[in-house]
Amino acid sequence: MRQLVGRTVISLVQGDITQQEVDAIVNAANNSLLGGGGVDGAIHDAGGSAILEECIAIRARQGGCPTGQAVITTGGRLPAGRVIHAVGPVWHGGGRGEPALLRSAYLRSLELAAREGLRTVAFPSISTGAYQYPLMEAAAIAIGAIVEHVTANPEAHDEVRMVLFTAIDLRAYGDVLQQRG
Repeated sequence: MRQLVGRTVISLVQGDITQQEVDAIVNAANNSLLGGGGVDGAIHDAGGSAILEECIAIRARQGGCPTGQAVITTGGRLPAGRVIHAVGPVWHGGGRGEPALLRSAYLRSLELAAREGLRTVAFPSISTGAYQYPLMEAAAIAIGAIVEHVTANPEAHDEVRMVLFTAIDLRAYGDVLQQRG
């Protein structure tokens, strides 16, 4: 599914984020930046040690990455040249600022990509795996943040792609994107 918002294509695909040929992929990272399971582990595994080495250097400078923020590293052996490590919130029922933190993770990632001149960016569904954020709520926040960013920054990106692992995820994000269109 694809939708044009201003000059930016927002696209939804089912697939493996580590295989995306874009300027940058976004990693659903944890605060430590040292890798983990799910998307985070897959990106570190596929990208190789160069990603971890840069994450260790970032930790040495700033002590990791706070929830709702993002940092950038090389893409190592990935087709994408760069990896933006965004830390989404763990779901605790929604009363601990989770929606604002998730929105911030998407917006900080897009701002970082724009600042670095990265025209094509691919995101996973941040926080909906091990962090247990409810899928439909996460999809609405993600699509809302992406549309907000590309509307406010029409020259920043050619494409923002959501790479969704399952057909259920793809359907949820597709429903949200269609409702916005």
